[in-house]
Amino acid sequence: MNLCPDAFNRQKWTALGLLCLCVIAVMSLWFSASAVVPTLTVAYDLSTFQTSLLTSSVQAGFVVGTLCSAFFGLADRLNPRRFFMGSTVVAAAANGLMLVADPGSISFILLRVLTGACMAGVYPVGMKMAAAWAKGDLGLLVAVLVGALTLGSATPHFFNAISNLDWQLTIACSSVAAALAAGLVGFVKLGPKQSPAPPFDPRHLLRAFTDRPLRLANFGYLGHMWELYAMWTWIGVFIDASFRDSSGPGHSSLAGFATFTVIGIGGLIGALAGGYYADRYGRTTITIIAMSISGSCALVAGLFYGANPFLVTTICLIWGISIIADSAQFSASVAELSDPNLVGTMLTVQTSAGFLLTLITVQLMPVVVDYGGWALAFALLALGPLCGVIAMWRLKRHPDSRRLAGGRR
Repeated sequence: MNLCPDAFNRQKWTALGLLCLCVIAVMSLWFSASAVVPTLTVAYDLSTFQTSLLTSSVQAGFVVGTLCSAFFGLADRLNPRRFFMGSTVVAAAANGLMLVADPGSISFILLRVLTGACMAGVYPVGMKMAAAWAKGDLGLLVAVLVGALTLGSATPHFFNAISNLDWQLTIACSSVAAALAAGLVGFVKLGPKQSPAPPFDPRHLLRAFTDRPLRLANFGYLGHMWELYAMWTWIGVFIDASFRDSSGPGHSSLAGFATFTVIGIGGLIGALAGGYYADRYGRTTITIIAMSISGSCALVAGLFYGANPFLVTTICLIWGISIIADSAQFSASVAELSDPNLVGTMLTVQTSAGFLLTLITVQLMPVVVDYGGWALAFALLALGPLCGVIAMWRLKRHPDSRRLAGGRR
């Protein structure tokens, strides 16, 4: 692409802006059911296991979708815009069908599984599309997309807060937003670094864990994911219960806004700041700092259950910023350490492994809360950042880490 720098930058940021709008809209499907868990639990007398399934079923579907995508190399072999569009249409339809299903039924859960499976054509594909525009700023570009993903994941909490706990409206808004994104993504211009797909070979999947630098980057990501989605899934329930205990049920709508702020706004700030500084000071450096802060927040957040809502929100906001600040940098690291023709597949393998791990923590959290309270449950999540810090420290010492961020480790 022979363009002057100004023209290139205009095309790049226009494409990234449209892509981010699409990701925000589509990722609202992911947490559309989780955002209305408190309402559904009361209205349909759902058990703890059923409420956990509302989110873990999406994770399970995503794992299945990413495994299929990675095995056949779909993220590298299909036109990314068409893959994104087709996946979004099916996901929006599946999410919309939940309006006519009983929230306590198996059909409701299966629709969540299908929604999650379709995300395999959205999240990893979106990261690959963003990376194709990188020119010394890969960390920031992927961070912009992760920030959009975070804001999209938090959007249902906002819908829920302004709809006066009308769960049908929350689901409907998410489905409509995703359907609009399916049409908009066709206007996203592809970057110049789109690489031709290699011949189909399922052995490519093994590189994610047989190549030492890639393995360490992926282990760091697994530590991050041990904490992230369990926090995102249950922080709204924690804030809602804490606000009720400290101020009464009248603060439920405020809890929705607080959760949106913690996940969405906090995540957006954290992702962009992490991307900006990682390109300048190193990917391993920023991931180590971010996981140290988020792990510390996990250790203390539960101790403030029932405290003043402002204090609880402040602590959770710091957690929300730090927990996502490193997320994009694991993906950027894998993109820089991978064969350029296999970036899409390696990102898909990474996300598949990460979300498979989240099935454990998302389901484990309510069990631990019932046994020992929020302080113990959140402290359990700190194990992930601890392991992640060790992995990224080892990657920092590996000679191949010079390939990260233009030599900035």
